Amino acid sequence: MRGKWAQGIVPRNFRWIIKDQLAICERPGGYGPSHRRIRRQEEIIWIRENGFDRVISLIGSPHNLHNYDELGVAWLHRPLTRTDSQPQQLDEMYAEIAALLEAGEKLILHGEEVADRIAGFVGGYLVWSGLVPDRAEAIIVIERMLERQMGPEGRAMVLGTGDGDAE
Repeated sequence: MRGKWAQGIVPRNFRWIIKDQLAICERPGGYGPSHRRIRRQEEIIWIRENGFDRVISLIGSPHNLHNYDELGVAWLHRPLTRTDSQPQQLDEMYAEIAALLEAGEKLILHGEEVADRIAGFVGGYLVWSGLVPDRAEAIIVIERMLERQMGPEGRAMVLGTGDGDAE
């Protein structure tokens, strides 16, 4: 049996959105002044050791993406922007996630923190994919999963989600 360090540590605010397929967490290592290099390494090790095929970073900057390469974890950088073209961007991102999940990949998404932006993003994905048919219900589902209320930015993202085709 390998030592505890070799197994890594669970990323902060880790939550399953679709059990054993799609999860979210805070940026490995933390965000802002609380970011720690050793914690980042241990959390990436946990992601790798728990069979995630790919990390998708939704943060604007490419900070620390090279650390995934160093630890043998595949990644995608898909900055979530706040622009007028966001509905189109979301449809494209949701289609990519759906294709990866359909191919059998186990994914973990992260923002800087688990807050409105990532909550709205995954709530929108649940609607887009048809897993939750009603937008208001998707907000409630995500709020229960995250054990926190979704604020205006997250709600707007769910309510503004296009009716993309998940096939």
